[in-house]
Amino acid sequence: MSGKPTQFQKKVWKAIDKIPFGHTITYKQLAESIGKPNAYRAVANACAKNPKPIKTPCHRVISSDGSIGGYSGKGGVEKKRALLKKEGIIF
Repeated sequence: MSGKPTQFQKKVWKAIDKIPFGHTITYKQLAESIGKPNAYRAVANACAKNPKPIKTPCHRVISSDGSIGGYSGKGGVEKKRALLKKEGIIF
């Protein structure tokens, strides 16, 4: 990630850290959990800027329609799918 993270990004990443192993939430649910219910696109963008995609498990955040969504970590969506499968979540 280039540049200094914003307070919003830090808030999103802190909320992501609270998602339990083996569970997923949607970008919209994550936005609601930080008190910004209409900021789900901004939440998705913050996920994309996550500097530690395994440690801060943004792979546990999925699209509202139940699809896997994106993943900016190395390996892209296939890596996200593999990480979720490792946690017992099948896509």
